[in-house]
Amino acid sequence: MAVPPAYADLGKSAKDIFNKGYGFGLVKLDVKTKSASGVEFKTSGSSNTDTSKVVGSLETKYNRPEYGLTFTEKWNTDNTLGTEIAVEDQITKGLKLTFDTTFSPNTGKKSGKVKTAYKREYINLGCDVDFDFAGPTIHGAAVIGYEGWLGGYQMSFDSAKSRMTKSNFAIGYKTADFQLHTSVNDGAEFSGSIYQKSSDKLETAINLAWTAGNNSTNFGIAAKYQLDKDASISAKVNNSSLVGFGYTQSLRPGVKLTLSGLIDGKNINVGGHKLGLGLELEA
Repeated sequence: MAVPPAYADLGKSAKDIFNKGYGFGLVKLDVKTKSASGVEFKTSGSSNTDTSKVVGSLETKYNRPEYGLTFTEKWNTDNTLGTEIAVEDQITKGLKLTFDTTFSPNTGKKSGKVKTAYKREYINLGCDVDFDFAGPTIHGAAVIGYEGWLGGYQMSFDSAKSRMTKSNFAIGYKTADFQLHTSVNDGAEFSGSIYQKSSDKLETAINLAWTAGNNSTNFGIAAKYQLDKDASISAKVNNSSLVGFGYTQSLRPGVKLTLSGLIDGKNINVGGHKLGLGLELEA
């Protein structure tokens, strides 16, 4: 095995089958452009069809590969400003340092975070520190991998309260066309997922979740089928009888259209079903 994924990316293939290609209740536009000087711009806007609330964000990113430096500025309609500076593979191979700050002019609230990530063959480590006047919060994670097997641990420690606020474990197995992932969060939430790439066109996923003290188990089934090089369809259903479907079509290079819908199988005649429309532009 090469470099194992970060803890947050364990089971990512199954999550993507359930999440990508859908946008229930939203009309969304994403635009990505790049200037001649290498500055990348990403603009996103969406309107919620239920609340009519419109939100948007703007992100600019500038890379200097020769120095391993990435500079990112972010803004959203909540009037929150963010700045991120990342340095990778400069101090030592596989080490990435990120300095992330946010500021809200309306409230005067400020926050800062220092992130470190180190990845090499068989191991992927991460440690983030959230700075707060009362005391920093430390987030740590580690994943080891060997011959397809993956094991990970994630924790958070609140120094202000001197106690552990998060303690999660995960185990998985990964091959080219099959992935298995199980996790336990704080000893109370149990989940698992299975991903399989049945062919070059068909991908399927199953997820399960159970919480201690609750007799019911949540589960879902999802699939994605590639119709051709430009179009794909997705579908998913869970034990609450919510049925989702999506259709993605590349209209031309750099233009992608997504249509999606969510049907409440228990209340088909009542209404409340949701539709979604997404358009992605890239140049």
